[in-house]
Amino acid sequence: MTEKITDKTEALAAVKDDGWELANVSDELKADKEVVMAAVEDSVRALEYASDELKADKEFVIAVVKIYGRALRHASDELKADKEVIIAAVKNGGYKLERVSDELKADKEVVMAAVTLDSEGYKLELASDELKADKEVVMAAVENGGDALEYASDELKADKEVVMAAVKDYGDALEYASDELKADKEVVMAAVENDGDALEYASDELKADKEVIIAADD
Repeated sequence: MTEKITDKTEALAAVKDDGWELANVSDELKADKEVVMAAVEDSVRALEYASDELKADKEFVIAVVKIYGRALRHASDELKADKEVIIAAVKNGGYKLERVSDELKADKEVVMAAVTLDSEGYKLELASDELKADKEVVMAAVENGGDALEYASDELKADKEVVMAAVKDYGDALEYASDELKADKEVVMAAVENDGDALEYASDELKADKEVIIAADD
């Protein structure tokens, strides 16, 4: 059995070299913020070896998840459900919205924090139906990842401002626009200027429009 490290200086050196060494320090040092933070800086998952007291220390956990969002999975159950902590974690981009409670997936502040940093658009899929129909939330999502339009409400898929923002970021988002907007020349031009392949999602009339075709070929 490995002898536990009881000297703080020795422990710091060990965990800075290998965060997993936190498993081999004394219980007292597993409750030491400096030692644990040094371990987490080397390996996020080392937080699982911290004392229960530190895993439940809101100030400490926020400091950790602001740097390593995914470390929240090793925090206390209470803090995993704490809105302030979750927002800090999702803003970092490392904590996935799918791990959040349904209640917080319906919380506008939490979802805004998530979609604002989402360049792939999939986080909107996890939001509540109410927030998928919230124009401010959807605009934030599509401006960062146009393909998020897929998960917007039908009403917002027919909102020209929302769709324009989406296709300017990701031309192929035209696929998810309403039929009316697929026949809107301004929208389709914006889409094909971003990605010529988006032409396949335009209305039949615009697929035959010379100006649109030229823009798609550029």
